[in-house]
Amino acid sequence: MELIEALRTTGAVRDFTDQPVDDATVARILDTARFAPSGANAQAWRVVVLKDPERRRRLRESYLRGSRDYMALSAAGLRPWAPTNDRDAEARALAAETPAAPGGFAERFDQAPVLLALFADLSMLAAVDRDAGRYTFAGGASIYPFAWSILLAAREEGLGGVITTIAIREEPQVKSLLGAPDHFALAAVIALGHPVRAARRLRRSPVDAFATVDSIDGPAFEA
Repeated sequence: MELIEALRTTGAVRDFTDQPVDDATVARILDTARFAPSGANAQAWRVVVLKDPERRRRLRESYLRGSRDYMALSAAGLRPWAPTNDRDAEARALAAETPAAPGGFAERFDQAPVLLALFADLSMLAAVDRDAGRYTFAGGASIYPFAWSILLAAREEGLGGVITTIAIREEPQVKSLLGAPDHFALAAVIALGHPVRAARRLRRSPVDAFATVDSIDGPAFEA
């Protein structure tokens, strides 16, 4: 597939057909994705390919609980877990009556043809903002390009997928379930499969909505 077309049409896919994805296809996807950039070429990622039905079911339970919290926060008018949120407002939202079950993708999470648990080896990340007095994310620059490369490589194989982070809400349980050591952090769970609907051109804000010249409040950058 032509690169620009892939970049403009590879969106989050959560609805999959029942068609299985064989191990050879998953191996090709990971073999391509491993060329993603990372700080000092540390390649600090580890991937667990989830096949065991019981482990998949238990991971789904973690995902469901996090999804319910997400819905409760959204119902309260909050952007779920935004670093700038009022923590008291979040606590009130989570203590209120839980919204209806998430349904859909969350309920069927364990049925995705491919589930990949993506871990980051914290001992190998150059997290330059580690000691900042704010939410930190620089270390993710060495992990999430790999996750995105998985989606692009999957697209080339005729598959779709989504990078999910909800299960991080229950990271200790997930790490115990999958045998991850203390210095590993859960970065995402990626679901892949044959999409129910064909890919289409995505909608995004235009460049002049987010790019400015010389300062944040500078004039919009325009060609």
